Amino acid sequence: MKSPTIYKEWVECFQLLKDSCNDNEVLEAMKQGEIEWQSGIAERFTKQLFDVVNHRLVFATDKFQKSQANGSGNEGRYIQALLALRKELQNIEKVVTIPVIPEKEQQRFKELVREHTDRIQKSLEDSAKSDYSGKMSSIVKNHKVN
Repeated sequence: MKSPTIYKEWVECFQLLKDSCNDNEVLEAMKQGEIEWQSGIAERFTKQLFDVVNHRLVFATDKFQKSQANGSGNEGRYIQALLALRKELQNIEKVVTIPVIPEKEQQRFKELVREHTDRIQKSLEDSAKSDYSGKMSSIVKNHKVN
């Protein structure tokens, strides 16, 4: 895959990320990409990236919830779902830290992803409290998504 150098090519990469197509290949191309960070382009670029991040966060959460529902009562499947969620959240953070994004913007995006990740972890821990055996709480704490 060719590394993006103009806004249109970046938009194509963002769409591939939204569609979850060849994430690793797209990420590697984006790491090598370039763009002139100037007024107008920077705002549109940031908006597109924000849309991708939000889309992927929602997608990751939905996928986890479906996996959790399908593996209800199965500890192994629940752990796999937690680990898959963690991996997806880590991949999102990799996207927002590509070199072409200025440090200030990277920090804003990383903070957004971390806040979402922390909310998910807190929600999982709160839900696990209803399991009086303590198994779910132990699993959630030993396989944190954050």
